Amino acid sequence: MTVELSPPGLTIPRPKWRVPLLGDVLGVSPRTPVQDSMRFASELGPIYEREVLGTRFVIVSDPDVVAELSDETRFRKHLTPAVAALRGIAGDGLFTAYTQEPNWRKAHTLLAPAFTQSAMRGYHETMVDVAAELTDHWDRSPGMPIDVATDMTKLTLETIGRTGFSFPFDSFRRRDTHPFVAAMVRALTDAQRKTTPLGMFTTRRRRARHAADVAHLAHVVDEVIRSRRDTSDDAPDDLLDLMLRAERDGDPDRVDELNIRHQVITFLVAGHETTSGALSFALFHLTRRPDLLARAQEEVDRVWGTDPSVRPSYEQVAKLRYMRRILDETLRLWPTAPAYAREAIADTTLQSGHRMAAGDWMLVLIPALHRNSVWGPDADEFDPDRFLPDRMRGRPPHAYKPFGTGERACIGRQFAIHEAVLVLGILLQRYEVASDPGYRLRIEERLTMMPTGFTVTATRR
Repeated sequence: MTVELSPPGLTIPRPKWRVPLLGDVLGVSPRTPVQDSMRFASELGPIYEREVLGTRFVIVSDPDVVAELSDETRFRKHLTPAVAALRGIAGDGLFTAYTQEPNWRKAHTLLAPAFTQSAMRGYHETMVDVAAELTDHWDRSPGMPIDVATDMTKLTLETIGRTGFSFPFDSFRRRDTHPFVAAMVRALTDAQRKTTPLGMFTTRRRRARHAADVAHLAHVVDEVIRSRRDTSDDAPDDLLDLMLRAERDGDPDRVDELNIRHQVITFLVAGHETTSGALSFALFHLTRRPDLLARAQEEVDRVWGTDPSVRPSYEQVAKLRYMRRILDETLRLWPTAPAYAREAIADTTLQSGHRMAAGDWMLVLIPALHRNSVWGPDADEFDPDRFLPDRMRGRPPHAYKPFGTGERACIGRQFAIHEAVLVLGILLQRYEVASDPGYRLRIEERLTMMPTGFTVTATRR
């Protein structure tokens, strides 16, 4: 990477101490790279660099620079080492594909209509069904501590499994973890570990286990695809059928069976990790602010009524405007997919004076961007009313990027928003939720960001 400052002689700030071979690793933990990067941003400014294992990262949280990087005529998505490491699991699926790979364009064109806001109507009833399984699970253990991240992950994985591929994991009925889920979690963990200093010490046994886990994921998904082909006359209308129908009909945007597998794994991974984190962080903030929690419950009671046995309709979800602001503010403070990278398509110079050669890239650190001074002096505070229309006017349009940017932004964002607002509404209509006042937020950084050790008690209202 040859990112420079112009005029010559200026340098991009970096941490003080650099270790040969390892790079800027002093004072940081391989378990908390995002939080460490946020700390560096507060110390070094909205543009700085780090070097890790010979890879140079130029990290950005300045809204003006992010606005330029969002220009699709000059920049495109860059696969960071962490994302590229996932290609061994998800291949050229939508998240891990290079933009110039033909399957990305074809799959995006083919699948985009399935993720429009209007398409959510077809998924709504399944989302309500899975949320009912969650509340039944909570009702069976009244007053007991609930591991929020675990249950939100079960909920969101079950939802994407059923809506996308008509594949139930029976998450709230099983006593053990589904073998597919266990293999997926291990495979993701191992892939991410390869990009850290600890990855230099991967054992042969661990590599063999990773290969077996990836093979298991592929085998299960391939069996689901083959089974669906055998029952194509009575197939459910879901994402898998959309891809198989395009294949049967000779659609110019059809993808082959290997890419269908990659898309299924991509949606199962990305479709549950991000939303489960958002729901967990939202419940954390609400239980810390009884005034906001009461306001949210008042809205649900007013819009949906007070009888939790009445299923909320599709139209009623969009009417929870305060709940939507809660979700927006949650994703501002803790965007569960915390970074994305942009590379220059051709040699270019930013208005800030940074010169970039073709292929040079910058990493947008979203939690730091969302705490930029444009958000005000209280940017670290949780305030859903930041997203009232009159307060949003005049704010830089690229200061808020929880779903990425441009054509490579998250294709499932409408799905995630509808599911999260729906589930929060159902939980707050049904329960009084409280958390341990002594709990201090701890965040696990895996593929996404997630509160860890956070429990609540849920009492029927």
